[in-house]
Parts: sequence; structure tokens; C-alpha cells
Amino acid sequence: MAVVPMKKVLICGLKKDRKQILELLQRQGAVEISNVLEEDSIFRKTDVSSSKTVFERNAAVVEQALSVLAEYAPEKKGLLAGFEGRETLSVEEYESSAGKHDEIMKTAYRLQELEKEIAENKGMIPKLEQQIDALEPWKNFDLPLDYRGTRQTAAFIGSLAGDITLEKVHELLGQYAPQVESVDVTGIGGTAEQICLFIVCHRADADAVEDALHKMNFSRPPLSHEVPAKKQKELEEKIRQVNAAVEKAKAEVVGLAGQAEQIRFVMDYYTMRAEKYGVLGGLVQSRRVFLVTGYISVPEAPKLQKALESRFDVVVELTEPSDQDDVPVILHNNKFVEPVESVVESYSLPGKGEMDPSGAVAMFYYVLFGLMLSDAAYGLIMIIGCTYCLKKIKNLEPGFRKMLKMFLYCGISTTFWGFMFGSFFGDAVNVIATTFFGRPDIRLAPIWFEPVSLPMKMLVFAFALGILHLFTGLGIKLYSCVKGGSVTDALYDAGFWYMLVGGAILYLLTMPMFTDMLGLSFVVPAAVGNVCAVLAVIGAVGIILTSGRESKNWFKRILKGLYGVYGVTSYLSDILSYSRLLALGLATSVISTVFNKMGSMLGGNIFGAIVFILVFLIGHSLNLAINALGAYVHTNRLQFVEFFGKFYEGGGRKFEPFAIHTKYYKVKEDI
Repeated sequence: MAVVPMKKVLICGLKKDRKQILELLQRQGAVEISNVLEEDSIFRKTDVSSSKTVFERNAAVVEQALSVLAEYAPEKKGLLAGFEGRETLSVEEYESSAGKHDEIMKTAYRLQELEKEIAENKGMIPKLEQQIDALEPWKNFDLPLDYRGTRQTAAFIGSLAGDITLEKVHELLGQYAPQVESVDVTGIGGTAEQICLFIVCHRADADAVEDALHKMNFSRPPLSHEVPAKKQKELEEKIRQVNAAVEKAKAEVVGLAGQAEQIRFVMDYYTMRAEKYGVLGGLVQSRRVFLVTGYISVPEAPKLQKALESRFDVVVELTEPSDQDDVPVILHNNKFVEPVESVVESYSLPGKGEMDPSGAVAMFYYVLFGLMLSDAAYGLIMIIGCTYCLKKIKNLEPGFRKMLKMFLYCGISTTFWGFMFGSFFGDAVNVIATTFFGRPDIRLAPIWFEPVSLPMKMLVFAFALGILHLFTGLGIKLYSCVKGGSVTDALYDAGFWYMLVGGAILYLLTMPMFTDMLGLSFVVPAAVGNVCAVLAVIGAVGIILTSGRESKNWFKRILKGLYGVYGVTSYLSDILSYSRLLALGLATSVISTVFNKMGSMLGGNIFGAIVFILVFLIGHSLNLAINALGAYVHTNRLQFVEFFGKFYEGGGRKFEPFAIHTKYYKVKEDI
């Protein structure tokens, strides 16, 4: 377990080689660039924001084109396709494909146009259908709806809302226009909500009739120069044409689906160029040369230096970072420890001078997770699932691969503790044997003991493991202080706490009342207890005298020391926190047992077997999902709060190299 040592790197090259050098750095992903331009420097920065904006806009266009293909010409993918990582290209393959980006951009723009065309045509269809529906009550009317009468007569075409008769219309017209002597009202048709009317009167009475109709809330239909039935047919034909246009556009999209791979490449191509120009805008450069400064890991430095100096007229200078430099952090561990690096990173990376805690985290992480889930069948499911994904998914990204390996090891631990505690889908073995085969004597016996039957034994084991976990954290604190050359700090911040907490625990174990309460079969001899009591007192006095040692005033120092020794209560709460190992382990087992009992309630007949299978599959799937999540959350909590609280501060900054941050492809170049 180690934090990879870093070097500061300065690259000075000719401006004519700038593009090739940056592309090499990006493909290698080994340098974190952090250029800082001094005020009095002869170098200046170049404004490339407009070019970067163009690349970002092109990438957005291509991304939209891919969304069009995904909607109208989706690719058939396997079950695990969504988890596959980026495909690796050689430099030659990358450069060959990059030469076609202009042609592919035309395809992307065409897909964008087709999407717009499809959307516009689809938007027209509801409007046309609405017009057809509006004309439906008038389909038997043989005059255009904009007909206004003859020279001698005035015509009004429209409708009145509500359930109304022609007689009522005549009555209302007589009421609102009593001066009108002759009005002809003809019902055209209608619905339960309205009646359609054709009203004719003398031209001289037109104004009075129109005013009366206005008072009656008379509404006119959509105006048309054609007969409604003919207009409906025209609209229906228009809908057919619009649908045909939509299908034609969709067919063209499907025809372009064969270029999806090239379109994905072009999206990554412009993403890479935008990122490169983002770096380019921060470079310090003169008319002929440019500088790149940043950080590189010690293992990568010689290879990159050799590659740059062999290909370009360039100077590469490697120096040790100073104490004031904000050096990024890279973790490097073996295959067993590497999966939990993400756990450490999610809390905080090691700060300056701190050791990498990943090894200690891994040692306990898998054990704690397995104890909380503690079902052999669930563990086997995790092992099989993670192994299958690791073998079958192509081009796994490093982060996802680490996560799968972490849950694989957690699954191994879960299986181990499941057999130790005799849990395989809870008590499924005994329930199935009893219900369907009449053999209550068949069961999966625990190798060690059953926590459900002996919860106090499990609780004591949880506390013992918690004490070991906490003392390991103190041990790391002690080791770090000694390694840093501060033996006194090791004694003050770790040694005295070992004396106080360890001595107090051993002293309690000399009391029969305490050991009987915990169900222990032994008692520590009184002589040992007396020695431990003395050690605990020495530890307490030492903490009181040294916890506030940064204060020169003795009174303040003693007060801070008293407050420091009060921290022993936090050890009590920390140890009690490990009771969650019992709680979550019992929860998994009890819930499994409940589902098994529910499934077997209908007996061993065929119907009972069907119900049992359904309840078994649904219940145990939920139990596995919920309790695996709970085990993950609470294992992290024990690491972050109880364990890290004893020695770890963090505060380190993650190494963020100038690299290829793409979605579909990455370029590999061996140097």
C-alpha cells in the first residue's frame, strides 16, 4: 500500500511541435498540467476560446445526431452492453478515422435536419386532425362554410352550444330581433354539445339578425372556400402526405444508422480537441517556444521523458516538489487492496506525509461486509454475478472493474460467514426439506454457531472485532508518528490511549459480573487486572498531561488534558457502534426466515410449490438488495467514522491528468 511519489515536470518545446506534443501527452494521460504565468514573464497565453467553442458545438451536434439514431434506429445490444467500456484504438486507427470527420459532420447535420423535419410534421398532424373534427358536424352540408348569401339574402352558418331545438332558436331570434319579420333556420346536424345551423334572412335584416346571434353566443365554424366533405378529404390526404413524409424521414435515418460507429468516433474526436484547446489556452508561450508545467508520477516520468526527447526537439526537466506545492495523489496497491481505493477516495485521499490506509481498510472491509450480510447463498450470487461481469463485459473501465472486484471479495466473505453461521437463504434448506420432502431432520448446520440462537455470543464477537479494528487504527497512528521521527507523539497520541482503553477493558474482564453478563467462559486473573488498572491510570494521567501540550500555560494545558481524557467516552460509543454487525446480520437471517415461512404456508402440494417459488424469488431478491445496500452503507460508516477517526485526516487532492476523457473510444500509444 503506497502513495505513488510524484515529480514536477517542465517541458519546453518548439511551437511548431506543440500540436503533436499535446496529443502525445493527452494519449498517455500521465501529466497533470498546471501552468502558472508569472507577471514579469516574456511568455504570454493564447486566446483559443473561439476554436474551443466550435469543437464543443460540433460535439453537441454529433451527440444530438446519436440521440436521433437511438430513437429511430436503435441498435440491438446485449444485456450487459450498457456496462461496456470504451473501445481502444491504435494511433493509426485514430488518425485514419479522424481524416473523415468533415464527411461525418455532414451526416450529423443531416440527422439533425431530419429530426427537425420529423418533429414539425408530427406537430402538424394533431392540428389537421383537429380541423377534420371541427368539420365533422358539417360533413353533410353542401355549401362552403364561408358562404354569406346572395344579393337579396344574408346567410349565417354556425352553431349554438347546448341542447337546444329549432323552435327555441326561432323563439330567441324573435326575442332579440323582434323587428325581423322573416328568418329561415335550418338544422344541419350536431352533437349532444351543440346544434349546427344554417340561417337565412333578408339582406336588410342582416345586422339585426347578426346582433341577435351574437347575444345567443353563436359561433362560426372554420372558414373554408370548399364544401366541408371535400375539405375533409383534402385534410385527410394532407395527413397521409405528412405521415408519408415522416416515414420517409425515418427511413432515411435508418439508412444512416450504419454510420453510427463513425459518428460516435467524431463525437469523441471533437471532445478530445475541445479538451486539448482548453489546455492550449492555458499554455505559456512566446513566438517560437511554449512551456508545459505540471506533475507526473515517478514510474511514468522516465518513459515519457524518453518518448518526448526521442521524437521532438524538446527539453524535459524533472524536479522534486517543494513542501509548498499542492502535489496531487495517486494510490497504488496490490490486486486485493486496489478495489477499496474508491472507498478511501470517497472519504478523502491521504494528505501530505500521510500513509495510504487502503491496505488496512481492505483487511477489515471485506470481513465487516460479510458479517453484516452473512448468508452463503447471497454471497454465492454476488460471486457468480461479479465473476460473470468481469469475464463477459468488454473493455471494462478501471473504476467499474474495481467496484466489481470489491463486491466479488465481499461476496467471498459473505459466503464464508454464511456457512460459519449456517445460513443459506436463511433456513431454506430445512424449510424445503420439511415442507416438500417430510424430512425435518435435514438442515444446514453452522460450522461455528447460529447468531439467531446465540445473539449475545455474536454481540461479544462484534465488540471484539470492533476493538481490534479501533486498535489497528491506533497502531497506524503510532507507526506514522514513529516513521515521521516523532516518537514522543507516538507515545502521547497512541501509546497512552492503548494503556487507558486496553487496560480498562482487561480490568473489566477480571470482574465475574461483567464476564457473566457477556456470557464469557473465562475471567482474567486479578493480578493481571491490577497491572492493567495501573496501566490505565498511567494512560489517563499521560493523556491529561500531554493532550494540551501545544499550550504554554500549564492551567490551559491541564484543562485541555482533562477534556482529552474525556474522549475515552468516544471509544465506548465507537465500540458500541459495532453492534450493527449483530443487528444487520440478524436482519438478513430473520427476514429470510420470514419469507421462507410465508412461502411454505400452503404446504407441499403443487399449488404450494408454485407459491413457494414465487415468494422465494421475490422475497430473497428484495432481501439481498436491501441488506446488501445496508451492509455497504454501514461498512463504509465504520471505516469513515470509527476507524478513520483514530488516525486519518486526509485532505489530499486527486491526480487529474491531461488525458482522453471520451465516451466511446480511447487511443492507446505504447512508448
